[in-house]
Amino acid sequence: MKKNALYAQSGGVTAVINASACGVIETARRHRDKIGKVYAGRNGIIGALTEDLIDTGKESPAAIAGLRTTPSGAFGSCRYKLKSLETHRREYERLIEVFRAHHIGYFFYNGGGDSADTCFKVSQLSNTLGYPVQAIHVPKTIDNDLPITDCCPGFGSVAKYVAVSVLEASFDVRSMARTSTKVFVVEVMGRHAGWIAAAGGLVEDQGIPVVILFPEIVFDEAKFLTRVDTLVKQHGYCTVVVSEGCHHADGTFLAEQGARDAFGHAQLGGAAPVVANLVKQALGHKFHWAVADYLQRAARHIASATDVKQAYQLGQRAVELALKGHNAVMPTLERVSDVPYRYKLGMAPLAKVANVEKFMPRDFISKDGFGITEKCRRYLLPLIQGEDYPKYKAGLPAYVTLKHVAVAKKLPEFELK
Repeated sequence: MKKNALYAQSGGVTAVINASACGVIETARRHRDKIGKVYAGRNGIIGALTEDLIDTGKESPAAIAGLRTTPSGAFGSCRYKLKSLETHRREYERLIEVFRAHHIGYFFYNGGGDSADTCFKVSQLSNTLGYPVQAIHVPKTIDNDLPITDCCPGFGSVAKYVAVSVLEASFDVRSMARTSTKVFVVEVMGRHAGWIAAAGGLVEDQGIPVVILFPEIVFDEAKFLTRVDTLVKQHGYCTVVVSEGCHHADGTFLAEQGARDAFGHAQLGGAAPVVANLVKQALGHKFHWAVADYLQRAARHIASATDVKQAYQLGQRAVELALKGHNAVMPTLERVSDVPYRYKLGMAPLAKVANVEKFMPRDFISKDGFGITEKCRRYLLPLIQGEDYPKYKAGLPAYVTLKHVAVAKKLPEFELK
């Protein structure tokens, strides 16, 4: 009897995570002799735990193909972390029960570092409980902080959005600087790694004066203010790109609110107004600030063609690895050259991926800590290349909404704790 597959999305969604879903489902459909039905967890791992499954086989080929140009998580995502097997064994055993009840032998978990950890633990426990499941992690994170792989699907499109937004806003500020705003501050995502903020540095090629505040560089208020003031005096204005993870010497975030998210991470948000007010109080410059927030990761209309292609390929590759018998692995991107940009697909064991963060190398950050180097520019530029516009209807993108036909439940209700 053919085994079925389960696909689930995890954590913060991206402009291209559905392209990976498309890659998984379309590839599985091309191998009906080996893979039976393809189910999706409604709202990620929560759907798997509560046996709230979606039958993707009820979706038309056109609808599944439309996922490639549709942002966010088509099946719903969640921030629900399964921690150690010791403390959350009940949840892991429930997953195996659901897999067994629905004859699921392939598990494709599309997410970041936390989901890589969950995927790894599922593969371990499934063998222990005598119901082997091939657990393949499909990489996704706008933070670009997964190890081993050259880049992560979702990042290229966010980088493109941030670079374009910084460029356009800077043109606006430049035109008004003599009598109005002289400093524009934009806050971008990136808790511990400054990859997204680094993309703002690409606009320097067009003569825009930029100051970047990275999580990897301790915030030095005096040096920062001196740099801003110098640029304003030289150019009449400047733009500041601050990562939400920018922090003081004692480790406290500029944006820390005292709350925690579902993964136990500090709830951030508010670095931009903090920085903008420092500029106002110390230098007296007029300012404006903005927080990119969901806009940066939802902007499918300006997605990087490179990013879309890679997201699809990694979803496709995940299925191919499973069919070859691999387990507890993640498909990766291995860069071959910067110019011309070439890469190949590889594979990494989840034991070396789970809970490991990839930070900006110091030689990607300028000596003064406020910009990017040529090496960083060579890394970033290929990832934002090309446009992959969705189809438009009545002036708006024509995105896909799936039917979400539920799979009949076979098990008792399960209460999340």
